[in-house]
Amino acid sequence: MGSQEPKAVTINVTGFKKFQGIAHNPTETIVNNLKNFVESKGLLPAGVTLRSCTVLETAGSGALPLHLGVDGGARKFTLEQQAVNEASFFCPDELGWQPMRQPIVADDGGIPRKRQTTCSIEAILRFLKNKGYAAMTSNDAGLFICNYVYYQSLRFAEQKGHKSLFVHVPLFSTINEETQMQFVASLLEAIASTC
Repeated sequence: MGSQEPKAVTINVTGFKKFQGIAHNPTETIVNNLKNFVESKGLLPAGVTLRSCTVLETAGSGALPLHLGVDGGARKFTLEQQAVNEASFFCPDELGWQPMRQPIVADDGGIPRKRQTTCSIEAILRFLKNKGYAAMTSNDAGLFICNYVYYQSLRFAEQKGHKSLFVHVPLFSTINEETQMQFVASLLEAIASTC
């Protein structure tokens, strides 16, 4: 048997700017530095193209364009398995919008509608835990911008035959920046090997 070429995987990564209660969002730093970090350390897995690293405004408007969000109370990295078709913001977003119990996509079956990732969450989780990262899965991406963006992304991915994954990270005061950068590099590797 000959060696098998690694399959080509293209990954787009997003993070968010500041939002209420989080003056410095670690995902903004991670996403802004990710491409240089993985390239300079040779951490980009074979066959993986990091197409874009985009920081989004923490607002429903304009957030539709691997998503990373911050969970200020988290002690671990959290792989989100699903999103719900509900826009209910506990506070206004950074542009002042504060929907309550509105469907994200009105024609999508109402608020109870859920969309799940087609990524191999358990395989990704195993990979990350084997690398020594404190990680877990969740069925609740929250009801703020993270859920809003993830629902839209999962819907788009389903329509286009792509995959989408949202990961919540802790604050840098809980898990330092270097460790989080290494984690995201390992996450890219996990995605490449399991998708």
